[in-house]
Amino acid sequence: MSTPQHVAQEAASPAGSAADERLATPEGRKDFWRATFSCWLGTAMEYADFALYGLAAGIIFGDVFFPNATPAMALLSSFATWSVGFVARPIGALFFGWLGDRKGRKVVMVSTIILMGLSTTLIGLIPSYASIGLWAPACLVILRFSQGFGAGAELSGGTVMLGEYAPAQRRGLVSSIIALGSNSGTLVASLVWLAVLQMDQQSLQEWGWRIPFLCSSLIALVALWIRRNLRETPVFERKQAEVLAQRQQALARPPVADTRGFWRRSRAFLVMVGLRIGENGPSYLAQGFIIGYVVKVLAVDKSVATTAVFIASLLGFLIIPLAGWLSDRFGRRITYRCFCLLLILYAFPAFMLLDSREPAIVIATIVTGMGLASLGIFGVQAAWGVEMFGVHHRYTKMATAKELGSILSGGTAPLVAAALLAWTGHWWPIAAYFALMASVGFLTTFVAPETRGRDLNAPEDAI
Repeated sequence: MSTPQHVAQEAASPAGSAADERLATPEGRKDFWRATFSCWLGTAMEYADFALYGLAAGIIFGDVFFPNATPAMALLSSFATWSVGFVARPIGALFFGWLGDRKGRKVVMVSTIILMGLSTTLIGLIPSYASIGLWAPACLVILRFSQGFGAGAELSGGTVMLGEYAPAQRRGLVSSIIALGSNSGTLVASLVWLAVLQMDQQSLQEWGWRIPFLCSSLIALVALWIRRNLRETPVFERKQAEVLAQRQQALARPPVADTRGFWRRSRAFLVMVGLRIGENGPSYLAQGFIIGYVVKVLAVDKSVATTAVFIASLLGFLIIPLAGWLSDRFGRRITYRCFCLLLILYAFPAFMLLDSREPAIVIATIVTGMGLASLGIFGVQAAWGVEMFGVHHRYTKMATAKELGSILSGGTAPLVAAALLAWTGHWWPIAAYFALMASVGFLTTFVAPETRGRDLNAPEDAI
């Protein structure tokens, strides 16, 4: 536990030096590694949940919850329930972001891990359509909404905590650990699904698909145990000390008050939305829709798609820290721009290659898409998002902007892609949609500020 004097001393230091001073002590290093492991584990759970759901939606949910639909309509219905979670995410981001900016990062980190863990576990307990009829997909929608409500703040909370703990010169690399968490979750999900898919079809459909969802409760319990002992970040402690000093001295600070208005300066918010669209839409097409497309439409063996996700997840442990390091070395903007450009160039050749149905080519294509969108670009986005906003509304603004971008891209991308496929019967509109969202991120980098090394105690946004 920190004393008021200790907090006040740290509050007097700039963002980088405050983090460096804390890391210089054994207790501070312990706090840093506990926060790092906790953030990594929580994000791993979030993305394990979403990867589990994405794989399940593409592979099994159509048979379990929508057995009377055609393959294309079953895929569309499965991803419609997927999108419900993204509708809930901005709502959760606003609520938990507001809570995190006022009460601290820790209370949110504990609350979201409980909500997400419980929701995901209960998904594994839903009876099938054959047992309870329409109540089965209805329960799926409700729990998906609850899962998304917690996830709306989990990722941003971990990103803010790591960014505010990290030394300024290594913020990109340290913040990319959040993306490593997402990659770890995807890896765990693909491993579990590879094991589950070895079952016969009847057992898989009756009860085997439930195993991955029930196992997620173990991650939630470990993360909850660790987060109970977290300490607040140096930046938040400084902010709280300033608020306390202001109250004690009864001082009015008009300039600070002007910069605290949530919507007073919203350009950074809109920029973050654009950057998120360029990452999240292609990401969920690469690791969500394409999986279902390969399995349901191209009739490629299920293990091929799952193997591709597994390989991409392994490579992510190299790609993600490299992307974070590159953003520290060359800047957030140019690194992000290059990843978006590569995604634009990837879109049409990817679907041409998938049509070959050759397992090796299909695996390589999925791995490349995930490596660019789900791994590389996400590794850069973590630090950039934290640096984009001022201290007073950082959590709320970043979480809401990212989740609004998600609902405009990743949350609806598999649904839109499935609808385009059902409407046209061809992949070219989907490839164009993929390139369009990557182009939004690419163009946004030309109006986004370079924030590398920015003082996180600054009250104003970067724009």
